[in-house]
Amino acid sequence: MTTRNLVVVSGGLSVPSSSRLLADRLATATQRALAERGDDAVVETVELREHADAITDHLLTGFATGDLRGVLDAVRGADGVLLVTPVFSASYSGLFKSFLDVLEPGSLQAKPVVIGATGGTARHSLALEYAVRPLLSYARATVVPTAVFAASSDWADGDAQSGLSARIDQAGAELADLVVGSPPVVVTDPFDEVTPFERLLSGDA
Repeated sequence: MTTRNLVVVSGGLSVPSSSRLLADRLATATQRALAERGDDAVVETVELREHADAITDHLLTGFATGDLRGVLDAVRGADGVLLVTPVFSASYSGLFKSFLDVLEPGSLQAKPVVIGATGGTARHSLALEYAVRPLLSYARATVVPTAVFAASSDWADGDAQSGLSARIDQAGAELADLVVGSPPVVVTDPFDEVTPFERLLSGDA
């Protein structure tokens, strides 16, 4: 059995938030699908609201401070990433976009990703396709075909009636297939291969 690392990123601003609820449901579905395929999963959940100040500082200074450094490293080293944003003004939230902006280049390249979003009405569901998916395509992530949008009515009407559970299970299965089909991510430290000082002096570097 291979242990896979999943990072779940919730862009919800309230406590509790529907974005976090959807993110947790997607993570559970992915863990279950991985177990069915013979792999275990370790899940790390990130609430962006807890890192809002550090994300803003990073945008202004170019440096990650506090726990944000660990979050960025976790995303880079994840075997799969689940990203959920609330929809504001027909697009992803500013905090969600700012977090993606401070990821190091290549952090999401070829990485299996599920995208999800929450909003007041189903009319916002297309934001996943015309806003979020192109953003992740630009980052060269491998985004699963099924994007999951949850409107307020999805929670109120019940999962079976709204089809939300089926969409979550489908997205989790698609992410699990991609993760299982990829080798485990191994992150190398750029300082592990430092040229000895003697070689620098000798000109052999």
